[in-house]
Amino acid sequence: MIDLRLLREDPDRVRASQRARGEDVALVDALLSADERRRSSGVRFDELRAEQKQLGKLIPKAAGDEKAELLKKAGQLAADVKTADAERDTADAETQELLLRLGNLVHPDVPVGGEEDFVTLETHGTIRDFGAEGFEPKDHLELGQLLGAIDVERGAKVSGSRFYFLTGVGALLELALVNAAIAQATEAGFTPMLTPALVRPQSMAGTGFLGQAAQDVYHLDKDDLYLVGTSEVPLAAYHMDEIIDVERLPLRYAGFSPCFRREAGSHGKDTKGIFRVHQFDKVEMFSYVAPEDSEAEHQRLLAWEKQWLTSLELPFRVIDVATGDLGSSAARKFDCEAWIPTQGKYRELTSTSDCTEFQSRRLSIRVRDGKQVRPLATLNGTLCAVPRTIVAILENHQQADGSVYVPEVLRPYLGGREVLEPVSR
Repeated sequence: MIDLRLLREDPDRVRASQRARGEDVALVDALLSADERRRSSGVRFDELRAEQKQLGKLIPKAAGDEKAELLKKAGQLAADVKTADAERDTADAETQELLLRLGNLVHPDVPVGGEEDFVTLETHGTIRDFGAEGFEPKDHLELGQLLGAIDVERGAKVSGSRFYFLTGVGALLELALVNAAIAQATEAGFTPMLTPALVRPQSMAGTGFLGQAAQDVYHLDKDDLYLVGTSEVPLAAYHMDEIIDVERLPLRYAGFSPCFRREAGSHGKDTKGIFRVHQFDKVEMFSYVAPEDSEAEHQRLLAWEKQWLTSLELPFRVIDVATGDLGSSAARKFDCEAWIPTQGKYRELTSTSDCTEFQSRRLSIRVRDGKQVRPLATLNGTLCAVPRTIVAILENHQQADGSVYVPEVLRPYLGGREVLEPVSR
């Protein structure tokens, strides 16, 4: 959530942020009104309680008619205090409910617009000319079947659409990617973490995934637990309700977890293969830093993502995501998109978001800097979303005979294999 003091002091900035996101601007005025009622009812309650306490001191000293009058007044005051208390609680609950619906303030440099209004910042690598090489590229599903690596038919039989099995060398390729990604993150100073896949409502809400993203979340009604769509959620909630000494910052974690997404808004999109699925594994970077260091940390996370994709020898570009596609928690987001030959376009492989103080305020995570205690900043960055990375590797590194070149960074984790060979033709 944002700072209420900032909302009071500069509501036009918050309105502009909501407008840029394509969200309801009227929410700002509704929140200002609720906050004013909350504050005024709080003042009224405090004044009545002070009067009630003062009256309580006078009653024992009074007698006769004076005491009867004071007791009558005390009864009325008790009713007024109860009413003011209820009004304060109601206004406070409304303020918190509206505040949780408000997105983070977007960074002033973020391009304004929707999904297609991003700005390309960098392009890396060379897109292969398969025509010049004399063959038509196969898609990842055909390659996966040739390699005995991907089985979507049995995935659908067992679990339904958008589920899959990784088999044989496909399973080994996932393990290689995860191990190589964790190795890079560990070398960069991240603490490896295996995180829970089920979290409580306050953890999911605290990271901002029960707002506009709620339709993609799996909920277990009987247990009131949520399946995470990313280990960002448990990593953000890891220090919930804690105060961290500034000397410990930055704190950096690399979480590996299964991820679950309904893909509720993706009907008809990427229905073939394993690019968009309901369950997948991912290595996620997560940082806690002082607020003034968040922009620099954002660039560091992006650099680690670029290092990873470069080590996989993939052609990719970096985009500055537009305001309408940020998600509620992010003030700014960079995506790295790899070239997918059979689709003839770049597709998102990694993403890194600067969430500034938005999540830490919701999760009550603060930093102690001398005598000052204040919210800190949180950031996240995907290092390896496994299925999409497998898609990019298979399609970009395929050979004419259906074999697939193995990037050098993965070979130590694949028994030294330089090529993945077809098992069926």
